[in-house]
Amino acid sequence: MKPTVNPDTCIASGNCSRTAPRVFANLEENGGFVSIIDENPPESEWAAVRAAEEQCPSATIHIEKDDGIPAPASA
Repeated sequence: MKPTVNPDTCIASGNCSRTAPRVFANLEENGGFVSIIDENPPESEWAAVRAAEEQCPSATIHIEKDDGIPAPASA
């Protein structure tokens, strides 16, 4: 799993860093916009990363599988 973000669509809601704080951060020095702090999170973080993707109000977060093909959103 590889999370990616589109910095052009981020609205700095902070949902991602609250949901998956080991993977995402909303840094003050970046205006509160999302940064990825773990580009290859361990499997133990995958559920939190998927939840962050689902909870992002601006659809900024996307998940790709290791082969570059977007992973399906969890049901």
